[in-house]
Amino acid sequence: MRQLASHTPIRATLKGVKEAIPLLGGYIPVSLSFGLVAMQAGFTTWEATAISALVYAGASQFLFVGMVAAGAPLWLVVVMTLLINVRHVVYGPNLAALLPRSRHWPWLMHGLTDQVFALALTRLPQLTAPERFGWFVGASLLAWGVWVAGTVVGATAGEAFTARWPLLGEIMPFALPALFLTMVAPRFTDKRWSAALGCTIISALLFTLYGWSNVAIPLGAACGALCFYMVKFQAQGSHA
Repeated sequence: MRQLASHTPIRATLKGVKEAIPLLGGYIPVSLSFGLVAMQAGFTTWEATAISALVYAGASQFLFVGMVAAGAPLWLVVVMTLLINVRHVVYGPNLAALLPRSRHWPWLMHGLTDQVFALALTRLPQLTAPERFGWFVGASLLAWGVWVAGTVVGATAGEAFTARWPLLGEIMPFALPALFLTMVAPRFTDKRWSAALGCTIISALLFTLYGWSNVAIPLGAACGALCFYMVKFQAQGSHA
């Protein structure tokens, strides 16, 4: 009976909430930054909040407001946003094998982000099957709720914060790059990943320098992916 009680949906959901709390160290500053950037780009508080609640795509949201503010055509904004988020096509199938069947997944997959995916891929195999659904609900809803709340605070009070502490205005735009840097930095300990990430960075820089800044990120990512699957390193001690 005690073992069954530990597998109740509420307990599993609370466990997901608790274990996702460390993610908020990245979500809070980035969402605050997005709210402020959206307001500076001419969006209203309601529009910025709707983007975070419905699009909920991190880097794509910054690209979205930047391109709209610059007067880019709507079709290009949509295409670029989808290109950056195409990585979720890989995320979903990798988690599907670890999660039970449910009619709620079409809605819950909205909460799948880079950070939630990384945490879930590590944590789900360690949980019992009955716990996994509730755990994912708790982790993803906490991250989504904090992201939306942070956007609201950034949009409504961001200007006041930066007026009182001007240094925040200089620091906040670096919150998103810093978040992604902390995610990819550990990969540089592996030769294959180092080559792929190096190829991505160099390609994106070259595309930007040659005037292709609007597509530098997805094209750089594509080059990195090709490098990862084409470059192989022999294990030490092996012979050709």
